[in-house]
Amino acid sequence: MAFPHRPDAPELPDFSMLKRLARDQLIYLLEQLPGKKDLFIEADLMSPLDRIANVSILKQHEVDKLYKVENKPVFSTSEQLCFLVRPRIRNMRYIANLVNTDKMAGRTRRYKVIFSPQKFYACEMVLEEEGIYGDVSCDEWAFSLLPLDVDLLSMELPEFFRDYFLEGNQRWINTVAQAVHLLSNLYGPFANCYGIGRCAKMVYETWRELEEEEEGEIKGQKPEIGRIFLLDRDVDFVTALCSQVVYEGLVDDTFRIKCGSVDFGPDVTSSDKSLKVLLNAQDKVFNEIRNEHFSNVFGFLSQKARNLQAQYDRRRGMDIKQMKNFVSQELKGLKQEHRLLSLHIGACESIMKKKTKQDFQELIKTEHALLEGFNIRESTSYIEEHIDRQVSPVESLRLMCLLSITENGLVPKDYRSLKTQYLQSYGPEHLLTFSNLRRTGLLTEQVPGDTLTAVENKVSKLVTDKAAGKLTDAFSSLAKRSNFRGISKKLGLIPRGDSEYDLKVPRDMAYVFSGAYIPLSCRIIEQVLERRGWLGLEEVVRLLNGNEFAVTDMIPEESAPSDSLRLVLVVFLGGCTFSEISALRFLGRERGYRFIFLTTAVTNSARLMEAMSEVKT
Repeated sequence: MAFPHRPDAPELPDFSMLKRLARDQLIYLLEQLPGKKDLFIEADLMSPLDRIANVSILKQHEVDKLYKVENKPVFSTSEQLCFLVRPRIRNMRYIANLVNTDKMAGRTRRYKVIFSPQKFYACEMVLEEEGIYGDVSCDEWAFSLLPLDVDLLSMELPEFFRDYFLEGNQRWINTVAQAVHLLSNLYGPFANCYGIGRCAKMVYETWRELEEEEEGEIKGQKPEIGRIFLLDRDVDFVTALCSQVVYEGLVDDTFRIKCGSVDFGPDVTSSDKSLKVLLNAQDKVFNEIRNEHFSNVFGFLSQKARNLQAQYDRRRGMDIKQMKNFVSQELKGLKQEHRLLSLHIGACESIMKKKTKQDFQELIKTEHALLEGFNIRESTSYIEEHIDRQVSPVESLRLMCLLSITENGLVPKDYRSLKTQYLQSYGPEHLLTFSNLRRTGLLTEQVPGDTLTAVENKVSKLVTDKAAGKLTDAFSSLAKRSNFRGISKKLGLIPRGDSEYDLKVPRDMAYVFSGAYIPLSCRIIEQVLERRGWLGLEEVVRLLNGNEFAVTDMIPEESAPSDSLRLVLVVFLGGCTFSEISALRFLGRERGYRFIFLTTAVTNSARLMEAMSEVKT
């Protein structure tokens, strides 16, 4: 049922070291303020902090009271205040307000600001403007890698997507480069590096500069992870916009997995309480179903329930000695498995109820039609009906974006019509959101009469083929064209429907979308690893607007252990989805690789749309 790893699969590195490093650094920073202190934590950092250092650890290091950074007055009696925050202007104003209030009251305290993951010059400027720069001490907690699972590292920077891909803000590039640099320091240098996207290229160049500065320090170290692949989110928006149908993806879409854990409400727990559950490989039930297509999950859980009942029933014929052994050795494990099993059955029932209410089958059918390029008129009508019924502003927007990207932009008439209907249905306050979507290339209007193509044709007659190719790239990026149909054809993203797709025994990565579509990001990774570079993918690269790179001589391959070359670190810049993670785990099992995922944050279609939205819910 679940994907067992191949017997010859390489061992994963131990990432618990990252947690220990982060914890030790935080303790060191807290101890720089000796004595009792109150700690103010930004909401975004509460969940990651809980995974690194819980309240009891903080109390051991003289943290007295904990406060959440929020816009309301705080009454702290401590003589020392410590702020653990993201480097944001609004946080600086909050701290300045607190310090200035103390000054006006004639109160003297010690203040320390700890920025995570790094300090920005703009923040120091605000502290200076507010007249408190000399009153506070500033430090960095370089905590940028949180192991969410044995093969998943998250930077927990959901704002990366909007900052870079919408606003063109490059402030997090250095943070990602530092994170990759830390991994190469701890787990040895990478033998090969591949990547695609402007952001990926910048991260690679910044990281190499950091490596050159410390060249001597990591020489002679054996690599544990042989290959690294950097990928921009805007290389593949389609996969992130599709509804997820693997179990872990559906749980994320339905309940929102936050920082590796999920809050299951009373409808799942069958009690009047909510329960926070950690979802990772240690949850044996979850680990067996996480990568499965949802249609297989109920069957597996009911079989598991029967097996569990059979194990409980073994008690009946036991004598006292056997019963004693059973209670001391097996009962606790069975009870834990029973608890987890009932939670996941409850989650499945809750997902089924919600999806039946939404008419999920019809939605999936429309998405598949868009991916395959069939029945576009019917799909457009479905989206219009979705908007008119006011099903969900986020969902309607997602479907419009999927239509736009798969069709290389909307025909002007359709664009205007859908936009008007959307604004009338959900409110004119969404107008700026359309501007954001246009700028990122998520929702665009086709250029009338394909003017760009006409210009390209005229220009290409006047210049050499090579120069014409470069000009075409420039025109593509000007128009923010997705070229999805061309890419899909070249890479075979839509499996041929010769026979019915067996979701119980998947034959390729398309199973993560019910056999209808192989995720573009995963197909690119597969092809580049297979070819050991971009050779033979020139046309695909051109359609993806370039910025590809391959560096295969970072260290001599013969000096890298053969196992390490089958370990691949995939860095998603702008977020990755659980569907992509499941697809690459499947690919790893088929080809003998083990993939490790490093993402700026785990994302899904709703988070992508919310990042673009100017209407804050």
